Amino acid sequence: MTALPYAAVALVATLFSQSAAASCYLVYGPDKDLVYRAPEPPIDMSRQIHETLPLVAPGSTLVFSPDNHGCDLTINKLPLASAQRAMQGGRPARADRS
Repeated sequence: MTALPYAAVALVATLFSQSAAASCYLVYGPDKDLVYRAPEPPIDMSRQIHETLPLVAPGSTLVFSPDNHGCDLTINKLPLASAQRAMQGGRPARADRS
């Protein structure tokens, strides 16, 4: 009988945790101009943001928004090659040190 309340709490927690996902991703450049807005993240979110965001937009800030107001109109002023590399989790090549 005591397992029932725990199961109910787990079910409620699961339902509310799904609403915590971001609906819109915004990237502001160093000059605070909006350079990216879309429902898809501009980087590989399975990695640390500080590892991948500088590859896409150095000096930028990533903001998550729970609502999608205005997100239906996508803005993407990010360089294509660096955005693809960051989505794949790649790192830039390091120059050989002599």
